[in-house]
Amino acid sequence: MLFISNCYSTVRKTLTKPFGFLHSFLFSTFIQSDVVARVPIRLFSAHSVTRFTINAYFSSSSVNINFDSHLSTNCSTHCVGNVEFDYDDNGFGKVGQTKFSDCGAFGSFANDKGECLEDQSPSFDSSEGFDESSELDEGEDGDDDKDDDDCSVLNSYNQNGEHKKEIRRVELQEDEFRHPLVREICRLIEVRSAWNPKHEWLLRRSLRSLKPRQVCAVLHSQADERVALKFFYWADRQWRYLHNPIVYYAMLEILSKTKLCQGARRVLRLMARRGIERQPEAFSYVMVSYSRAGELRNAMRVLSMMQKAGIEPDLLICNTAIYVLVKGNRLDKALKFFERMQLVGVKPDVVTYNCLIKGYCDVHRIEDAVELIAEMPSKGCSPDKVSYYTVMGFLCKEKRTNDVRSLLEKMVKDSNLFPDQVTYHTLIHMLSKHGHADEALEFLREAEDKGFRVDKVGYSAIVHSFCKEGRMDQAKEIVNEMFSKGCIPDVVTYTSIVNGLCRVGKLDQAKKMLQHMYKHGCKPNTVTHTALLNGLCRNGNSLEAREIMNMSEEEWWTPNAITYCVLMHGLRREGKLSEACDVVREMVRKGFFPTPVDINLLIQSLCRDGRVDESKRFMEDCLNKGCAVNAVNFTTVINGFCQKDDLEAAMSLLDDMFLSNKHPDAVTYTAVINALGKKGRIEEATELTMKMLQKGLVPTQVTYRTVIHCYCQWGRVEELVKLLERMLSRQKCRTVYNQVIEKLCSFGNLEEADKLLGKVLRTASRIDANTCYVLMESYLSKGIPLSAYKVACRMFNRNLIPNIKLCEKVSKRLMLEGKKEEADNLMLRLVERGCVLPQHPEQS
Repeated sequence: MLFISNCYSTVRKTLTKPFGFLHSFLFSTFIQSDVVARVPIRLFSAHSVTRFTINAYFSSSSVNINFDSHLSTNCSTHCVGNVEFDYDDNGFGKVGQTKFSDCGAFGSFANDKGECLEDQSPSFDSSEGFDESSELDEGEDGDDDKDDDDCSVLNSYNQNGEHKKEIRRVELQEDEFRHPLVREICRLIEVRSAWNPKHEWLLRRSLRSLKPRQVCAVLHSQADERVALKFFYWADRQWRYLHNPIVYYAMLEILSKTKLCQGARRVLRLMARRGIERQPEAFSYVMVSYSRAGELRNAMRVLSMMQKAGIEPDLLICNTAIYVLVKGNRLDKALKFFERMQLVGVKPDVVTYNCLIKGYCDVHRIEDAVELIAEMPSKGCSPDKVSYYTVMGFLCKEKRTNDVRSLLEKMVKDSNLFPDQVTYHTLIHMLSKHGHADEALEFLREAEDKGFRVDKVGYSAIVHSFCKEGRMDQAKEIVNEMFSKGCIPDVVTYTSIVNGLCRVGKLDQAKKMLQHMYKHGCKPNTVTHTALLNGLCRNGNSLEAREIMNMSEEEWWTPNAITYCVLMHGLRREGKLSEACDVVREMVRKGFFPTPVDINLLIQSLCRDGRVDESKRFMEDCLNKGCAVNAVNFTTVINGFCQKDDLEAAMSLLDDMFLSNKHPDAVTYTAVINALGKKGRIEEATELTMKMLQKGLVPTQVTYRTVIHCYCQWGRVEELVKLLERMLSRQKCRTVYNQVIEKLCSFGNLEEADKLLGKVLRTASRIDANTCYVLMESYLSKGIPLSAYKVACRMFNRNLIPNIKLCEKVSKRLMLEGKKEEADNLMLRLVERGCVLPQHPEQS
């Protein structure tokens, strides 16, 4: 009784602190220890009455109270809180943490049978997070040259103070991933789509038993980082559970490897709300996540957020800033930040220099990178092998082996770093990767001469490089050399040989190589068989490839998604489209899904073959089986119906896109508009164009050309001009009226073209002059030189000088029709503009 009385007193003090207007309250239910109970409380004040609902859990050592308040009509506030406190040996409570929120109850409550007493908390997959007010000002992502803003965080660096470097990164052991509770929680998360209240209760109970490092193991075990983030949010909302600080850092570390920058920012803000100390390491994770998402400006704004939080920068955050700037192709800003950090007393380390060295190499400033390496010892920082390897990688890419050797000598002479087995392996792999097999072989010989043993991985890299170049004889020599040195080739080496033989069309030798592998105790794997199947399909033997894949179970290998796609494309190229569709269906039955690109290539082939209905059925089958069918696939089928003049089917499929939650784009609408225009159904084309604009889609250049062609073909110029004005309000097109005039000229509608000439001559550019030439030529071909003369005069009035030869042609035609005055005036205006008229032989 003394304990509960003291607890009541503590709760009263805790609740009264955030609600100063409350005077007294009354518990109406006696709470026994170690039970969950709901206690209604009424609090009275001078102006309002507040109803509280208390959910309290009393254990032998602590009390956790979750309360829900509704104020009277004088105040519409709905407040939720959570109070946790322990008590000492004397029975007096001590408040541990208080949470207040406005987003509903923190969790549901269950009895010992797992039956939910109340479940008001958001579900696991709920998108409920936190308010969107950001400490980052989401501005435009354009370039901003305010370098001082990026470097201002360095002003708070305490040069004379001691900077503690407390890294919260957690190295998890294998035992923690295998812990029964961790595995059980991961299992529950995997089946979350079939959850019931019992499942969620089990997850809550397991969560409370987890240690912080085990929670980190659960987060790291998720294949999808979004699922890990949802679990993190869900756990944070649970009653009687608080994230340990290392869990926040583990979550940020996971998000730093993704583009989920908004989630990383919210976790960082949640740390501030929960009172978790934020080290610069936390901000560095958020910066890297923004960098991966391509948001360089927001990544650098994290520094300002860190400065506002009163957190001093350290070397880690400075290195992260330089890394982000280098990854964002802003080497100039990275160098300025580097200079500024030295001015304020932050001493760079080898990581700092290595980031800048990579930045120099990315912009092909190899000499500057080498010079920076040479300067490092004078700055009190010796380069490591990574510094040299970074430069060597770019030199290998450009096949500058002489420079690589000189850099190796420099590494020994200046830095006392001797080439070892890792050095030579690195050079061999880099040269082989970029197709320089001969140079890689030279370094392999040099490594062996110095007593370093090159393993089968290094040999395989050179073999693969030779095979890519089609130099199979050299590749076989390397393989024979491997046998002679006791370095038995593995399946990777043999697969390279098989792939190379297929590339040069030696399929029989490739098949024999598979038998050779079995003889030497090396079993071909899926990649090996896929390489053979690809060679067969490339050489028109898709049916034989099909037979080999049908025998996969007998030969103890399993086709994968790439294997099926290789066979499907081989059958498609040979025109065996029905067989290709069957392969895709079998692929889906086996649990593999083709990409939208693969689906589209097969749909295109069906449409070209005139089998549009079959392509539609195939696409619908893929969609129903869960394949990633996108708007491009629908557009291909719609275009196929349009080419077949089946507009009703095309329009019906356009409506089906919305039912399938696939939104048509401007290309989709353009295809249907073009088909309607060819049939003269201009009103429907106009309606569809307006519908496209209303959906916010931006018309492309093809859309403009399509609309212009259709309307000009049927002489609907006035309607065209009105429609173009609406389209131009969405997307500017400089040459739209030039296209209209030229298209009208091609259809012989010169009168309408002449009416629109004023819209073209507003800017008087070279493109406008070419349009005028087209109109003048059209008038001449129609035998109306006077109209061509008038067009030339309008060009002079806009300070455009017509083509001299074209003007001569117009002048001659005017003379033949007896219009000598206009002909002379045209040539005179050319002379006035400084044009030198060519002299004819009879005049010389």
